[in-house]
Amino acid sequence: MQHQRGSGPGAAAAPAEYAFVPDLPDLISPEEYAEHPDGRLVRFRISVTSEGIEILGDSFRPAAVEQILAALGCGPIEQMLCG
Repeated sequence: MQHQRGSGPGAAAAPAEYAFVPDLPDLISPEEYAEHPDGRLVRFRISVTSEGIEILGDSFRPAAVEQILAALGCGPIEQMLCG
């Protein structure tokens, strides 16, 4: 999941918006699944872009990433459908 946050100070939090995208980079490799049988691994990558701050998150449990990104405000949260 990816989240774009504007760089302006004091940006107000708004209800989370979601957008489905065809693909996002994986931050967790298939080999790591066996190392984390409880499914609690969460990984984030934070980058500064010309549009602001980009936060990319990956986890075995998407709700964990969604909760953190929604708390940051400013959206939309981009999600990839897996299956």
